Amino acid sequence: MPRRNRPRRRPTVDTSHRAVGTVFGASRVEHGPDGEWMVRTVPAAQATKLYRCPGCDHEIRPGVAHVVAWPSAALGGVEERRHWHSGCWNARTRRGPTRRWS
Repeated sequence: MPRRNRPRRRPTVDTSHRAVGTVFGASRVEHGPDGEWMVRTVPAAQATKLYRCPGCDHEIRPGVAHVVAWPSAALGGVEERRHWHSGCWNARTRRGPTRRWS
C-alpha cells in the first residue's frame, strides 16, 4: 500500500452562513420564497416529545426524525419555532401551513 507523504486535507467548513451550535448540532440557514429560515434537523434518537406538524396538522411522535424551523430574523425565538415532518418542510412551497399561528 503506498504511503502518503503529504498531510491529508481536512474538508473546509463554510463559515459564510450563520450557524448556531445546539445540543442537536448546528442550525443552517435556508432561503426560500417564504423567507429566510433557521433550520435544525432533529434525529430520531433525540426526538422525545410529541409535536404537531403545521404542514399536515398530524402528530410528530417521539422517536420520529423531523425538522425544527424558525424565521432567521427572530434568531432562537422559542415562540417562533415549529416542528415539521421532513417531507412537509420540503413541500412547504407547494402547500402552506394548515393552521394559522397567532
